[in-house]
Amino acid sequence: MISEGQIAPDFTLPRDGGGTVTLSALRPKPVVLFAYGQDGSPTCTTAVKDFDALLPEFEALGVAVLGLSKDPVKSHDRFAAKQGLAVPLLSDHGGHLMQDWGLFGEKLFFGKLVQGVLRATLLIGGDGRVLKRWKVDRVKGHADEVLAAVKAL
Repeated sequence: MISEGQIAPDFTLPRDGGGTVTLSALRPKPVVLFAYGQDGSPTCTTAVKDFDALLPEFEALGVAVLGLSKDPVKSHDRFAAKQGLAVPLLSDHGGHLMQDWGLFGEKLFFGKLVQGVLRATLLIGGDGRVLKRWKVDRVKGHADEVLAAVKAL
């Protein structure tokens, strides 16, 4: 699991619309990386749309915002087109990055323990260090909370 204070390991992942994103190539920009479960599910759609709505404010502060799920790129393409999204959506289709970063594991789902995406957001500084890690229990207002943290930097 990647914790606050640690250097985020570099990665290169495919994204919606084609191409790839390499974390280290974004430096010295800070990066907000939010993990979500599935394209099109109601709660995840809300989370992605909330970050997308605030994308211009993050960009004005010089911060890159990236969504991350295990869905394949084709799913991201359909989801982004349907919702009119501008925020880049990265595909960790094999789930290796999410597993290594502690973004996938055991969770309660309708009272049962299951394996799944653990909704979380990381704020990664321009030097690659994780400045803040949020465990997201409630989606409503979360993107605003992350923006406030970025403004406080």
